[in-house]
Amino acid sequence: MYWLAARNGVVALPRCRPLALLLRPPPRKCGSVVPSPILIGQFRRIRCFKDQKVVRGSRKTTKKLSALTNFVDERALSNILWWKERMHMCRKPSTVQLVKRLDYSNLLGLDVNLKNGSLKEGTLNWEILQFKSKFPREVLLCRVGDFYEALGIDACVLVEYAGLNPFGGLRSDSIPRAGCPVVNLRQTLDDLTRNGFSVCIVEEVQGPTQARSRKGRFISGHAHPGSPYVFGLVGVDHDLDFPEPMPVVGISRSARGYCINFVLETMKTYSSEDGLTEEALVAKLRTCRYHHLFLHASLRNNFSGTCRWGEFGEGGLLWGECNGRHFEWFEGNPVSELLSKVRDLYGLDNEVTFRNVTVFSENRPQPLSLGTATQIGAIPTEGIPCLLKVLLPSNCSGLPALYVRDLLLNPPSYDISSTIQATCRLMSSITCSIPEFTCVSPAKLVKLLELREANHIEFCRIKNVLDEILHMHKNPELGKILKLLMDPTWVATGLKIDFETLVNECECASDRIGEMISLEGEHDQNLSSFPVVPSDFFEDMECSWKGRIKRIHIEEAFAEVEKAAEALSIAVTEDFMPILSRIKATSAPLGGPKGEILYAREHEAVWFKGKRFAPTVWAGTPGEEQIKQLKPAIDSKGRKVGEEWFTTMKVEDALTRYHEAGAKAKTRVLELLRELSSDLQAKINILVFASMLLVIAKALFAHVSEGRRRKWVFPALGESSWSENVKPLRRENRMEIIGLSPYWLNVAEGSAVNNTVDMQSLFLLTGPNGGGKSSLLRSICAAALLGVCGFMVPAQSALIPHFDSIMLHMKSYDSPADGKSSFQVEMAEIRSIVSGATKRSLVLVDEICRGTETAKGTCIAGSIVETLDAIGCLGIISTHLHGIFSLPLNTKNTVHKAMGTVYVDGQPKPTWKLMDGICRESLAFETAKREGIPESIIERAEGLYQSVYANEVIGGKIDTKLEEFCSTGFNNFDRSHAQSSSGRAEAVDGTGSVNNMEVLQEVESAITLICQKMLVELDNEKASGLADIQCIPIHVREQPPPSTVGASCVYVIFRPDRKLYVGQTDDLEGRVRTHRSKEGMQKAYFLYFTVPGKSLACQLETLLINQLPNQGFHLSNVADVQLLLSIKYSAVSIGFVARDDAPGSLYLLE
Repeated sequence: MYWLAARNGVVALPRCRPLALLLRPPPRKCGSVVPSPILIGQFRRIRCFKDQKVVRGSRKTTKKLSALTNFVDERALSNILWWKERMHMCRKPSTVQLVKRLDYSNLLGLDVNLKNGSLKEGTLNWEILQFKSKFPREVLLCRVGDFYEALGIDACVLVEYAGLNPFGGLRSDSIPRAGCPVVNLRQTLDDLTRNGFSVCIVEEVQGPTQARSRKGRFISGHAHPGSPYVFGLVGVDHDLDFPEPMPVVGISRSARGYCINFVLETMKTYSSEDGLTEEALVAKLRTCRYHHLFLHASLRNNFSGTCRWGEFGEGGLLWGECNGRHFEWFEGNPVSELLSKVRDLYGLDNEVTFRNVTVFSENRPQPLSLGTATQIGAIPTEGIPCLLKVLLPSNCSGLPALYVRDLLLNPPSYDISSTIQATCRLMSSITCSIPEFTCVSPAKLVKLLELREANHIEFCRIKNVLDEILHMHKNPELGKILKLLMDPTWVATGLKIDFETLVNECECASDRIGEMISLEGEHDQNLSSFPVVPSDFFEDMECSWKGRIKRIHIEEAFAEVEKAAEALSIAVTEDFMPILSRIKATSAPLGGPKGEILYAREHEAVWFKGKRFAPTVWAGTPGEEQIKQLKPAIDSKGRKVGEEWFTTMKVEDALTRYHEAGAKAKTRVLELLRELSSDLQAKINILVFASMLLVIAKALFAHVSEGRRRKWVFPALGESSWSENVKPLRRENRMEIIGLSPYWLNVAEGSAVNNTVDMQSLFLLTGPNGGGKSSLLRSICAAALLGVCGFMVPAQSALIPHFDSIMLHMKSYDSPADGKSSFQVEMAEIRSIVSGATKRSLVLVDEICRGTETAKGTCIAGSIVETLDAIGCLGIISTHLHGIFSLPLNTKNTVHKAMGTVYVDGQPKPTWKLMDGICRESLAFETAKREGIPESIIERAEGLYQSVYANEVIGGKIDTKLEEFCSTGFNNFDRSHAQSSSGRAEAVDGTGSVNNMEVLQEVESAITLICQKMLVELDNEKASGLADIQCIPIHVREQPPPSTVGASCVYVIFRPDRKLYVGQTDDLEGRVRTHRSKEGMQKAYFLYFTVPGKSLACQLETLLINQLPNQGFHLSNVADVQLLLSIKYSAVSIGFVARDDAPGSLYLLE
């Protein structure tokens, strides 16, 4: 009752506006529900209570509180109700005690009668209330000195969700207050946003203030779930982890089905998907971490005619998903009203526009339903093999993995899927090295550039993105891939950009960044260095701005800092060094004078620290005059630092001059960085498009590499199977998969039983328990989905139509929250499948109607089979209800299939092979026994079975047709493991600065000469395909192409000490990654060439190790050479002989 009343109360009232926004046009009214009299009465009582209390005070205070109460009633009531609802959810004992001290008469929840609760104009509390009124549903953190403080309701949130302790303990006479130190702000924001709260941060204006005046404050930024706080990032020298943006979601109902709208405040974009099934909608909610959820009033009406949404039939699944979440109702146009809600939620002006990035396509398949996505692991589910983990290598995560997941959940149209497959085919065949593909979140780009908070690190990453696009454009092989990726990127971003425009704008933006940002390798901005000044001082003072902007743009500021640093060095030399010389010249036992020049990091100063250095008798000796000039060092607040710290006026003046020069230089650097952000905002669409293109490229390259490693293949896509204007491929309405293996098993390891599926109609599948029915359905579903998305499939060859929907139903569980049994849940899912299936659909149902009594369940199953048969879709219905074969079914296209069994020692065993016919053997007793059911139970069950089904059992024993449903034997598993590569992986200690093209050419020429000479000496058959050795370089920030996966390669590393390292491997990508993971080897250069076979690669490796030193090259493989020679001489005794002209090679004696 409370929830309903609170929700009605929130929706019924007009949308409030903060004081600072009252000059805007009046907002539209929202909702038509009558306000709850219970809650309005509560606030009337609060107002009356306040009036009675104030009567005993002054008339002036009474007027102010009366005005405040009226403001609450008229403007902020809905927001206070919203916060009150959340305060009732607090569970920590300390938070519960704080909540008792709240007074819901203002947005802060402050009780003015408690200590520090005054809201008098001009106080800090009053100022915080003004900021709170601008963003009433955000937690407000206000900077006060070295802390960020929160009051009232916000303090309770910090204690409950951020684990902070209240200020002043739990004193009952003071308002709730809490906060965090400045250094812990990021952690506190993470805790709050992780729990779904938005935070408004108020900063102090830095710099000196007049006496008896409070510092000015301003709203510096916001932190939302999925959108972190970035204020001040432009001035730091580290990157910020940027999470996946979290949209505001609105759900409505239309004539086509369910509709879901996503609004991204960070990107200022929105997208809409209409015509969704209830299951597909729930799948989207499960995979989307959203900021706020809004439900449209159209969802209240269902086909049963009742206003109690979700009580009967359709809508129950969605209601169960939303019922446990926070959501709000809204009315009006589902899109425009949702955008209005977003503007209110984030405090945006009405003039802020959102770009529609929806890409409409009539031929796009339906999104996956929740059951389908979970049963194939597209949504990670416990106990289900995860499809994402086998599509990509383990080291590929983040944005590329998210793209692949979204593509699986929302399969593309035929045009896009065929483009993706064509791109993957090219990626599989190229021989050139590929870029690293720098992945930058588009949301991060937009926010940092919009707020002008991008630092030099981010600009370098942006330039890497642009340069990699240009690198792909200039390379003939990669250029074709770049053009193909344009359309998939358009679909992913909603941005339609011409190819030439992309290249030209990338070049322009890259040049602009290169002109401004100081790139790696430039050494014209060294830190100041003087012998008498500690180096730590200059490092701390100058590292915050040097090395960010090219010196030519801040030459004047550089010169001023250098002069100030030199003046500081002179001052320290003249005032401190004579004292140090005097101390060193004084020889005394323990307890003598001490002194040194040190850097006081906390005070950012260079001072003299010493004791017992003053002379007992002043005799005019060297250093006495400087000692007289010393004075105690003081901090920024005028307090004495300590008894041992001293300075002089000259040193202090030099320090002040140096700090002023450094601050001026840093300010100029930040100004230039912000100017660059402003310049690049005009190209934000290009940057977003380019960054997303590289994300897609990295995802597809990673998929191709993993697919080749697993020996998967590209299927033939049969979009034309249902096209009226194009000749169909081979045969209409057909899916053929030869050598299909379960996607979670590695074919390369020989651990899978392959099946051939030639599907032209509906299959009615039977088989024993553990016979592989569920695995077959899951494998077919995954293969079809991968083919529809343009990916490789786990098979030897495949023809896959472009289905308009892929639906998989497996086991169902009951839903106590919805009051539904497992059979009810199953029927709800079957209803969705039947209503959404067409002749272009793939329908897979495992063990249909298992949740009810056999006779009626069999008849329901038979009727469903008839319905799907009439529709003409492809699919498989598996069942243990063998009575279905006795029903007079009216089917024309349904084929009986079975999972094979074979008798071994008189016992039936599964073969996991698909075959024609019917299998009536369930292996139920054997399965129960294998899982540990007591033998007594099994024996009793067998006796009952014999007594009831004796005739059927006897008839089954002499039925010769049983052999038709059994295969001939088990499949022999080949579990041979891939042979590990033998290339050396010794420690490498440097990155190698070998960037001279002449050296590369010399090494390449020597390799070609040595290897071709050996190949000529081999017999013609072995040398026929190896006439040309083609060495391919792998430069810095490049990696081998997917064509090297599984290929034998010989490679050479260029070490920083001008030495070479020779190795061979069958996994060049992994070997390159291993070498570059060593300390200092991140920029190592490689040369490699491929050869047919590991044996030949080993011979060429040994030959190069022995012959390259003769060509004048230095090798680091000395230990390897000695080992190979010892093996060579030991091998002579078992029939091998060494060639004199090839000392590292062994040949079998004939």
